[in-house]
Amino acid sequence: MRADITRGDEKGFNPFGDLIGLRFVEVKPGYSRCALQVHEGLLNPNGTLHGGVVYTLADTGMGAAVFAALQEGKSCATIEIKISYFRAVREGELRCETRVVHRGRRMAFVESEVHNRGRLVAKATGTFAIFD
Repeated sequence: MRADITRGDEKGFNPFGDLIGLRFVEVKPGYSRCALQVHEGLLNPNGTLHGGVVYTLADTGMGAAVFAALQEGKSCATIEIKISYFRAVREGELRCETRVVHRGRRMAFVESEVHNRGRLVAKATGTFAIFD
């Protein structure tokens, strides 16, 4: 695993992730698991988890899975993500599991599944650019 990805659980490495309480559970080349605890500050006016929080969990998990598989000196960035939401979340822990499905020289395609209390709440696919 790249040495610089091990900073993923340190405060300040991902300031927006810190703000919403995102933490990495596991990161290895081509794979990541991250999670966050749902709290009142993340809810929308309807009392359910804001969709942007779910999207952020998937996007961050995808970036970590791709980044961990790259050689030193390489980086990555989101080109596009498509997400489908299946059920509302009001409480508990949100968990995201991500796998790199295909990686080329300049792009990677990834999939994330987001679960709450053992139930699938969203699935996302994304394309990431790989560059020097």
